[in-house]
Amino acid sequence: MSILPIWHSYERSFEYFIFSRGCTQIYTNIRHVKQDLKNFQPYYMVSVPRIWESVYEGVQKTFRDQPLSKQKLIDRFFKISQRYVCARRVVQNLNLSNLNPSAIDRLIATIQMIALWPLHKLGDRIVYGKVRAATGGKLQFIVSGGGSIADYLEDFYEIVGIDILGGYGLTETSPVTHARRPWRNLRGADGQPLPHTEVKIVDVETRHPLPPGQRGLVLLRGQQIMQGYYKSPEYTAKAIDSEGWFDSGDLGLVTEQDDLVITGRAKDTIVLTNGENIEPQPIENACLRSPFVDQIMLVGQDERSLGALIVPNVEALKVWAIEQGTEFSEDGKTGLTLGSPQVQELFKQELLREVKNRPGYRGDDRIGVFRILSEPFTIENGMMTQTLKDSPPSCDAALSRYD
Repeated sequence: MSILPIWHSYERSFEYFIFSRGCTQIYTNIRHVKQDLKNFQPYYMVSVPRIWESVYEGVQKTFRDQPLSKQKLIDRFFKISQRYVCARRVVQNLNLSNLNPSAIDRLIATIQMIALWPLHKLGDRIVYGKVRAATGGKLQFIVSGGGSIADYLEDFYEIVGIDILGGYGLTETSPVTHARRPWRNLRGADGQPLPHTEVKIVDVETRHPLPPGQRGLVLLRGQQIMQGYYKSPEYTAKAIDSEGWFDSGDLGLVTEQDDLVITGRAKDTIVLTNGENIEPQPIENACLRSPFVDQIMLVGQDERSLGALIVPNVEALKVWAIEQGTEFSEDGKTGLTLGSPQVQELFKQELLREVKNRPGYRGDDRIGVFRILSEPFTIENGMMTQTLKDSPPSCDAALSRYD
């Protein structure tokens, strides 16, 4: 099933691949995708993280509509299954933070798997199977690219039994250079290189090669790299050096097993006035764990601290307001509004908790000021591209609009 614009190189390359394998393709769009998944029951689907966020949010809304006792049961199952899949990753050598577990680590993880497996299977029978049914019930795997997919989404889909195969590449690389394989689906990574593809991590300033595990600028070389920009030898020389290495503009590292891990975009790095470099994507992904945050974009270049533009999850806010003994009003006529002190404090605490819980948290990661927007990032208002990525220029305009 296809949902991306057919002119997009990511989508088109995938189409060429599946057609060469005799697959039938169904075209859908944002409005009809959830129903089309049920109607056509695809085996495979390729898209960007925003689509998988949308499906996840729909599932979460369904959970919130259940009686409180059932919500608690579902939450309990997911917490148990989270521990189960984490243990399974260790046993399979697919834990990104511990790719070479000791014999003791593996033994402990194996015992945990055995102990938790019955409850995980019970959760599958009662809850997760219904989630898979909502996606048609036949998905073998989904491919996610075009941006970083948040850890909580990786966890959710692994728990419910739908494999996400992440990948990496750019339009200039036709576009795929790396992809996770079904037999090596390392969550949090962007896969191993395709055949005849080379990757080199270098220091951003000196361009000296860095060893596995060290973060730097990602350079790529292979048959899929473009020959150059059309009638622009000057820009081509900046992008591709004399040895054929293409400057991706991305920051990342390579594991001992040749897994590429993208950690940020060099040009997206936010530099604070104290000189600290902040990569926004991991922090944004952490904030999206909050049920009250639907979309978020960090800002703060040349400022003392980070700021954020936040699109709230209105449905979650309405439920929360009822629990507080009041109601939430989008039009501002009754009850709480986005500007109410209680709502502002809620988001302050949500951001503080999720950012602090992020692995590798530093004090400069803390979000100081934020604006809660009544208008979401969409294609129609220019704050999201047609490939469902936030559009920074438009978001900058939105910041001044709501300042």
